[in-house]
This record gives sequence, C-alpha cells and structure tokens, in this order.
Amino acid sequence: MSIEPHFVERKKNTALAFLDLPVSDHMMTSRTHAASRTLIAPPRAIFRAFLDPEVIPKWRVPAQMDARILSFEGRIGGGYRMELIYRYPAKADPKSTGDSDIVEARFVELVPDEKIVEELVFEGADPRFMGKMTLTTTLKAVANGTKVSFQAEQVPSGISEADHVAGMEFALKNLAFLLE
Repeated sequence: MSIEPHFVERKKNTALAFLDLPVSDHMMTSRTHAASRTLIAPPRAIFRAFLDPEVIPKWRVPAQMDARILSFEGRIGGGYRMELIYRYPAKADPKSTGDSDIVEARFVELVPDEKIVEELVFEGADPRFMGKMTLTTTLKAVANGTKVSFQAEQVPSGISEADHVAGMEFALKNLAFLLE
C-alpha cells in the first residue's frame, strides 16, 4: 500500500507539541549528532523514500535490526510509528519491549525535494531515552547526485554519539543501495 503524501507550504518556527512529557535532567541536553552522504540519485527520489511507508523499513533501520511501520500519515503534523526489532535482543538493550524499540515521529516541516524535519520520541520508561529529538534532513543537488545530510538535535543522553552516527551512516548506505 502506498500512501500519497500531502504537503503544506513551509512555515517558519513551526512547533509541534505532540506529547506532554515530564522534563528531566536527561532531557535538558543540547546534544547534536550529524552524518551525510552523497547519493547518485535525484532529490525527488530521495524525498519520496522518506514518505513511502513500504520503502522506509528497507533502508531506515540500524544494523542488526529490522523495522516495520505500525502507522503512517505523510503530511505536516502527521508522522509514523515504527518498531525497530533487534535480531539478537540478548546482546542489545531494547528500550520499548523485550526485543524492540518503538519510535513515534511527527513531521514538523516537509519541503519537497529539499528538507524534512521530524520530531522523534522513543517509547519506554528509561529517562536516558526520554525527550523529543529533532531530526533535520536536507537534500542538496550536487554535480554527482544529491548530498543528504542528517542533523539530530536534543539527542537523549542514552544514545551515544558513536552509535547514533554509525546508525545514521548505515541508513544512508542502505538508502544508497536502494536508490542507486
């Protein structure tokens, strides 16, 4: 099933308070992690890969995990709920269930073929993973394709920079395999 995304004109300073979470010291960080890669694909194809619920689980998943979309609404104010399932849960530290992490995302800004801003929250009780993380993806056409840049802000303290950057780089690699 493919869900056709709906776009709204870009608005400055768009805020989306979709969860009323308690504030803790773990959430008061301004940690930022980033990764980028140039893909041999046009911005339009890359943008569509972010908004196709059948395609997202094929590329937007860390190593040693599988994913499934539980719900999806591809529009500003919409979002998705995705389960990231550990292949070897005994060797991991799942945040949401005994063998998975569940992430709730909301689209804050969608600028076709240019930019996607999401607010992400992991489900679970561990305060190290609580809080809204903002993920901004920018697409910039370059001579040999499109530079895709991820910038994650307000990263919860329980997510190490090394693991997070490796996960973002792995997702970009998967996206390249899918589209190139």
